[in-house]
Amino acid sequence: MSGSIQSVERAAAILRALAVEAEPASLASVALAVDLPKPTVHGLLATLVGVGFVDRDPASGGYLLGADVLTLGSDRIDPNELRSRALNWTDALAARTGEAVRLAALSEGSALVVHHVFRPDAPGQSIQTGTRLPLHATALGKVLLAFDPAAVRSLPKGELDSFTFRTSPDRSTLLRQLADVRDRGWAAAVDEHVPGVAELAAAVRDRTGAVVAAVGVVGDVDRVCDSSLRPREDVVREVVAVGRSVSRELGHGREP
Repeated sequence: MSGSIQSVERAAAILRALAVEAEPASLASVALAVDLPKPTVHGLLATLVGVGFVDRDPASGGYLLGADVLTLGSDRIDPNELRSRALNWTDALAARTGEAVRLAALSEGSALVVHHVFRPDAPGQSIQTGTRLPLHATALGKVLLAFDPAAVRSLPKGELDSFTFRTSPDRSTLLRQLADVRDRGWAAAVDEHVPGVAELAAAVRDRTGAVVAAVGVVGDVDRVCDSSLRPREDVVREVVAVGRSVSRELGHGREP
């Protein structure tokens, strides 16, 4: 890149490498991820620790993103603005899929529903705006966890709460699921939080590319999934498309 400063580029590469790690990373693993000599990486990490952008784990000596960098821009959007930007798209998603739609943001260790669209033509529904959902057992929560290593580290140690027989309480299993979410761009939770209910969700990004929310559908398993309990591809496409559309509303992917 013309006019770039090499040390800044290298520091940015280290931060990106740490951003996808749910557990503290060793010096060797960071050096391997950024393809730089360990002495060079050690010096850069020492500087990043000094300014609060990287922390050292006292138990393992590994490196993880620091609180200062994790809170940069944390107030970039409030729930009311998020809701207003997403309103038309979430209404359209409910109409196209025939399912209820929820928009959620990370808040105090849970997925806080900031907007809820009822399933069309289904009586007796209750508004879920303001409801807090578990991160590890819902599609919205898994999307938010997948792109926030600090939230993963904040999960309770040991087994996670089980809500149904399909909820996985195992942290290692959850970490594998989150890696899949990052790879494919969407999450599913089938029978994991409420029996007989399936959820699909996709990420919502702001102008910087940071994931600030998740949007998705929730409905009966036999409507959202096929006979093998796999999410229906047409519903997945609709959810992912709306995630991208709301992201564009927030400035993601637009020319400056």
